[in-house]
Amino acid sequence: MILGPRARVAFYYAPASEDPLSVAAASWYAAYPWLTEDARRYGFHATLKPPMRLREGCGWVDVLDVAAMIATSVPPFALPPLAVADVFGFLALRETEPCPALQAFADVCVAIADPLRALPDEAELARRRRNGLSRAEEANLSRWGYPYVFATFFFHLTLTRRLAAEEMAALRPEAERHFAAALVHARMVSDLCLFVEPEPGVELVLGKRIALCG
Repeated sequence: MILGPRARVAFYYAPASEDPLSVAAASWYAAYPWLTEDARRYGFHATLKPPMRLREGCGWVDVLDVAAMIATSVPPFALPPLAVADVFGFLALRETEPCPALQAFADVCVAIADPLRALPDEAELARRRRNGLSRAEEANLSRWGYPYVFATFFFHLTLTRRLAAEEMAALRPEAERHFAAALVHARMVSDLCLFVEPEPGVELVLGKRIALCG
């Protein structure tokens, strides 16, 4: 794969396309297109290392090498049960209990992939800061290019844009009903997903799944 100078690469957890959770998410996005535009563009996922431009001299081969290094250090692990949650006004799926293996997976993705990352420009920094950051989140943004890493990391699969209170009250029960059957299935985290945004503003696409084999 050849990446253009404006392309971004992200390290994600994403259920397989045949997973009932992915099927349910696709039908949810289709049912509420006016609420899910950004979620659909970024793909049904949980962020491990957020979309980043690559520093000069790095390309897709380097991304694959780093992802393989991560995958060989992380064994597959069980994902805790998920539930619909209100995450800062967004509807999302979140784990229902702590998962040290999930935290460790995110941590290693952030740290090991970071040498690939080009520094963010001022527009990106301003966008990250527009809703306010804690001191720890600001420190993460300055060091890692993203506020929600390590101690401030939280796993979530986004289902909507930010909702008004009345929208949240109406849609949360609907989301709970919609995803109920899919959420009863146990699932493993067994691969690392590399997503690519070829140009700013276009849909991110799955570039590669790399099996965890640590």
